[in-house]
Amino acid sequence: MESMTGRLLVATPTLKDPNFDRTVVLLVAHEAGGALGVVLNRATEVPVADVLGDWGSLAGEPAVLFEGGPVQPESAICLARTRPEVKKRVTGFHQVSGALGTVDLSADPDRIRDSVAGIRVFAGYSGWSAGQLEEEIASGSWFLLDALPGDPFMARPDDLWGMVLRRQGDILAAVAHFPPDPLLN
Repeated sequence: MESMTGRLLVATPTLKDPNFDRTVVLLVAHEAGGALGVVLNRATEVPVADVLGDWGSLAGEPAVLFEGGPVQPESAICLARTRPEVKKRVTGFHQVSGALGTVDLSADPDRIRDSVAGIRVFAGYSGWSAGQLEEEIASGSWFLLDALPGDPFMARPDDLWGMVLRRQGDILAAVAHFPPDPLLN
C-alpha cells in the first residue's frame, strides 16, 4: 500500500455527507490501520488567540480555528510550515510532507516562532478505518490530488475547493463549476 500522507482529498459533487460537502482534506497520516486528515476550508469565527493564547500570534489569516472534521471536535491539531531557510530539526515539529508538519500545542510557541512561517489550528479531525478511505475513493466520493505547500494556509479558504480543481485542468477544472444544487441550475 502506497501512503497518501500529504495528499489532498477533494470531495466530489456526488459526496452528500454534510460533514464533507465541497471540502478539501489534507491527509496528515495514512497507514495500514487507517487514515487521518483535517478539513482545510471550514473556518470558524473563533480566534485562535481566544482558545490557545500566544499561539494566536503565529496563526496566519484568517487567524481563527478551523473545523478539522467531525471526530473529536474538542481536540486540536496544528499544522505549520517551516521557513525555507530552516535546515535543522525543529523541536515539537513532526513532518507530514516537505516543509509541512504538525506541531505540539502543549509546547511554548516561542520555541518555534522563528522556525515556522505560520500555523493553522483545527478543532477535530477526519478519520477513516483500515480500507475505508480506499473504498470511498474507489466509489467516487473523493478525488485524490497533490497538495501545494500553500494549500493549508490560504487567506481565503472558502475558495480552496474550486481552486484545487481548476488547477488540475481538463474535466476536473470543469467540476469546479458544478453548482451546489444542480436542480436550481
